[in-house]
Amino acid sequence: MDFFIQNAYAQAAQPQGGGTSFIIMMVLMFAAFYFLLIRPQQKKQKQHQELVSALQVGDEVMTAGGILGKITGVSEHYAIISVSDNTEIKVQKQSVSAVVPKGTFDEA
Repeated sequence: MDFFIQNAYAQAAQPQGGGTSFIIMMVLMFAAFYFLLIRPQQKKQKQHQELVSALQVGDEVMTAGGILGKITGVSEHYAIISVSDNTEIKVQKQSVSAVVPKGTFDEA
């Protein structure tokens, strides 16, 4: 009478594919990460850098914080943005997320 579970014995390990298949899989994984994650991020970063370097007085912009205004001054690292008639704020140029079409900002 066997009331207990039978013992399970492991089979002998057999080599599967060797080291070359492992290296090929690692190269494929890296290529997939590069084309799906790294490359698009680099393109986006380059576009943002071009946007920031092209900022000029008179551009209507939106900051990363959602502030909409018109640029009244630009320096190497900062931009002065007019948000209403007598209100200007100084922000880092890197915080500008988009240049909006002319006429979007209506200074009231």
